[in-house]
Amino acid sequence: MSKEFLNGLKFSVIQELPEFAGIVNEGQYQQRLNDFKFEVAQEVGIPLSQGYNGNLKSKDAGVIGGHIGGKIGGHMVREMIRAYEASLT
Repeated sequence: MSKEFLNGLKFSVIQELPEFAGIVNEGQYQQRLNDFKFEVAQEVGIPLSQGYNGNLKSKDAGVIGGHIGGKIGGHMVREMIRAYEASLT
């Protein structure tokens, strides 16, 4: 799969998530992902600051990433499987 295909897939997948509604380019995606990271951290009670977070425990970083990845990753995997299956026919 090409990088262009995967980027297109990423944008089609995130359009399904209310947290990413209206995202049309990479810059908007990165900004919204960063904002979402802080929202999740606040929601789960993990102190996250702008800039350096080297003192953050890996367990806490995993909790934040797991919440984000769970929402985005599941959709992405389903779409990749659909695309692969379509290429087999």
